[in-house]
Amino acid sequence: MNKKEKNANDYSVIDLGIFANLIENVYQPNPNFKIEGKRFIKDDLGLTSSEISFNTMQPNTAMPFLHKHHENEEIYIGIKGKGQMLLNDSYVEIKEGTVVRVATGAERAVKNNSNDLFNYIVVQAKENSLEKSTTSDGYGIEKKPNWN
Repeated sequence: MNKKEKNANDYSVIDLGIFANLIENVYQPNPNFKIEGKRFIKDDLGLTSSEISFNTMQPNTAMPFLHKHHENEEIYIGIKGKGQMLLNDSYVEIKEGTVVRVATGAERAVKNNSNDLFNYIVVQAKENSLEKSTTSDGYGIEKKPNWN
């Protein structure tokens, strides 16, 4: 689990393992702050344009704090289970397939209000920084794929 498989100049690959086992991760940037079930992968992959975290919350647990961001919007993607987000003074249900964008100035927190694990991904990227999307930034080349 969490093994870096390949790191080349043009790409990098890691294996985070089974989602249910991600609860074993602990993010602890200092002795007074710890989040269980959170794994950031920016450094593992050498990301330069975004931060991505994989999150697993135990049943009936919640973030004990609200937070905002200075520069990065966040995109929350429900993977398995269900939870709830507190966005400013509104509650939004999040489950498998739900995607929520949260602007920098919005207060946010997440709660697992179920009896099962809740898995979700968070992507952070600088707000208003995307100049080209996939359809305008990507381009085809003459070389064809050679699938094994």
